[in-house]
Amino acid sequence: MAPGENPPRNGEGDRAKRGGGGAPPLQRPIVYRARQLRKCMSLPERMLWRELRQRPGGLKFRKQHPIGSYVVDFCCLTARLVVEIDGEVHNMGDRPMRDLIRSKFLEDSGFRVLRVSARRVLADVVGIADAIAARADSPLHRPADGRPPRAGEDF
Repeated sequence: MAPGENPPRNGEGDRAKRGGGGAPPLQRPIVYRARQLRKCMSLPERMLWRELRQRPGGLKFRKQHPIGSYVVDFCCLTARLVVEIDGEVHNMGDRPMRDLIRSKFLEDSGFRVLRVSARRVLADVVGIADAIAARADSPLHRPADGRPPRAGEDF
């Protein structure tokens, strides 16, 4: 320490000044995965994002947003709406069961889940975006006093 400098205080010293805790995938793996998915979106996802980012109906959507241990394709937090784009792979193998479990978790977390086929997005992306905005604005199937209680919670 040079003459006239104050000594380090409150644990300051020769340590790195930024974060620490390992590489980004080790700190919060779901956030890292969401960032990766944002970079390599499918064609239907990119087309729909081009429409949703214009804030249809004044609603703000997020792309590849982490919720719990899942990363959803699109999400409007104010309307508590999740939009999932399903390609052909979602009809094969164990995917339908995995999608059902995922939807159940999201619904238990207070979100409405809207599944749209990739084929429909490719055919009419503007119409799909308008339908999504209309669904987000509609109060149907939305609890009047907030999100529903999670499984096992009582009033």
